[in-house]
Amino acid sequence: MVRQSVVAGMFYPGDKKTLERDLERLIQYSNLKKRVMGLISPHAGYVYSGSCAGKGFGYVDVPESVIIIGVNHRGIGHPFAVDGSDHWNTPLGDCPVDTELRAKLIAGSDVFAKDSQAGLEEHSVEVQVPFIQTINPDAKILPITVSSMDFDELMIAGSEIANCLKDVKNDVLLVASTDMSHYIEAGTAEKEDHRAIEKISALDPEGLYEVVVERRISMCGMSATVIMLKAALEAGATRTEMVEYTHSGKVSGDYNQVVAYLSLIVY
Repeated sequence: MVRQSVVAGMFYPGDKKTLERDLERLIQYSNLKKRVMGLISPHAGYVYSGSCAGKGFGYVDVPESVIIIGVNHRGIGHPFAVDGSDHWNTPLGDCPVDTELRAKLIAGSDVFAKDSQAGLEEHSVEVQVPFIQTINPDAKILPITVSSMDFDELMIAGSEIANCLKDVKNDVLLVASTDMSHYIEAGTAEKEDHRAIEKISALDPEGLYEVVVERRISMCGMSATVIMLKAALEAGATRTEMVEYTHSGKVSGDYNQVVAYLSLIVY
């Protein structure tokens, strides 16, 4: 079963040649590409967040398998949905799903379940895929969409991913797909977002959860990021590096109602 692209032509170009040209411009390759454990990457339209995402991916030596943990904005389906497709289609072609890794993750899981409907119209995972296809055309993905905000469940999810990775011989990259503050003044967004970024940089998933909830920071992929941080910690993560923090106002010129974006690496 192939999951067809649903936001090609909206969030990013629907034409292969145009998309390739845009990705060539957006991905700013580092002179020394790094093997990393995790990456936080934004998921707005490429015109707004594509450069921020491209800078993050440009630092990363994308391995054979990539787990993409995205937001279930619509709340449809299972709260911890592991996509059941065999491939995800974009204008660059069909990207294979790591079905072996999926089977390992789902087997005996207390939170994850196979569900292709949850991410059928979700953009947060899809917009990451062309970056992965460009950097490593042989990579497989494991798309996950999350709607739960239950802290205990998020911790279990992170632990289960970490346990799954113990049995995997090859490197696996964990991508948490999130935007930061939504539709507030740019200065306020930056101030509030950096409260969250401090916790992310400290590899503190519990602290991130608490500050986002208490401050009501409109970080849509908070749950995905908490899961990624928990999994990375249990897999041996030791430090982080912020690549870029920016916002939509730098493109639109509207600093009164911005959506903010973050690229950050977990080693």
